[in-house]
Amino acid sequence: MINYIGPDDIIRKKQEYLIPCVYHFYKKPMQIVRGKMQYLYDHTGKQYLDFYGGVSVMNAGHCNPEIIEKICSQIGTLQHTTTIYLTQPIVDLAEKLFQITPQTLKRSFFCASGSEANDGATLLAQLYTKRHKFIAVQQGLHGRTRLTMNLTGIPMWRTDPYPLSDIVHIPAAYCYRCAFGLTYPRCDLTCAKHIGDIIKNDDFAAFIIEPIHGNGGIITPPPEYFQIIREILDKHNVLLITDEVQTGFGRTGEMFAIEHWGVIPDIMTMAKALANGTPIGAFITNDRIASAYTRPGASTTGGNPVSATAALATIDVVEKYQLVQRAKELGDYFKDKLKTVQQSHNLIGDVRGKGLMLGIELVKEDKVPAAEETDYILEELKDRGILAGKTGISRNVLTFQPPLIITRNNIDQVVETLDEVLSHTQK
Repeated sequence: MINYIGPDDIIRKKQEYLIPCVYHFYKKPMQIVRGKMQYLYDHTGKQYLDFYGGVSVMNAGHCNPEIIEKICSQIGTLQHTTTIYLTQPIVDLAEKLFQITPQTLKRSFFCASGSEANDGATLLAQLYTKRHKFIAVQQGLHGRTRLTMNLTGIPMWRTDPYPLSDIVHIPAAYCYRCAFGLTYPRCDLTCAKHIGDIIKNDDFAAFIIEPIHGNGGIITPPPEYFQIIREILDKHNVLLITDEVQTGFGRTGEMFAIEHWGVIPDIMTMAKALANGTPIGAFITNDRIASAYTRPGASTTGGNPVSATAALATIDVVEKYQLVQRAKELGDYFKDKLKTVQQSHNLIGDVRGKGLMLGIELVKEDKVPAAEETDYILEELKDRGILAGKTGISRNVLTFQPPLIITRNNIDQVVETLDEVLSHTQK
């Protein structure tokens, strides 16, 4: 029998040996020791229905046997060589990404994380445009490198004490809390058109944005938003970078979330669910923009045989089991159920998202963020065997990003438990 040290000793070691920025959920956390598809298990054997998916990573489920088998075969054959030698998985993966991403996106660069992917994408934009400034979104999250931390607009993730001056942040298309005090659709999409006022006569290389702002609180733009953005950017020769690190590989009911808006980005970044938990990141662009990046570049572990094989196996599972369509159908079912729960609980101010990337914003009177209540509900759900997330600027959005292999019964269990917890919360 494995001798697990338990949550208290793990916290003790964290406090002694890890940098303090590494935080964790829950007042009473558990030690997770095993995963199987949509379930996680702690050191006592307790089962948890995972409706956060490792923060939108485990789209194909924890320890999916079809993926694990291919990873183990590869790691027992060839684990690492780096890109100075020729291996097949990296080029097979690049070809596959060309086949499944929006048309014209063809040339990939592989790295080890979403932060690196976003950092690399911005470098590529600068090389191509010969400009240096960027526009990002106040509710966006793009990584932990110095540049991507500055591209991030969420205050709790901007820990750089010397912020860069070449980045301008604009308000998100946050209809529930419009920064312009307007109401959709009478607003005339002021949030989108505002970008035109920013980029006039200035030296901007690109606008980087998550199609749905994950950590920002599952903020989901209206249907016309990206078409307007695209037209303005094209007019000023500014590139569009879409960050699909959380939204990619079926999460929202499309292979990539930007497809909901019918817009093709100039550069797209991805990570997380690309290899279902095996570390990998990538950015992809068209032939024209890729031609600007010719000086030697490499990522030591980027696209290594194991990560590339894991990614190929993951995409195989997504396609084989039609997880994109499954996310759409189950997401519609889940969203309808959450809206029904909303009718009985004033604490739910808004239900939003697409596919299996959903959030409910919890508020008190006058839309005051219910952050303490969110923490309480998160803890109660955990104690009852359900894991969810919390996001948003005020950390008051209860977030659901489960593996795409969940069932309707799983959704019913979550909804019934949530309804029960909310009833107890509002007494």
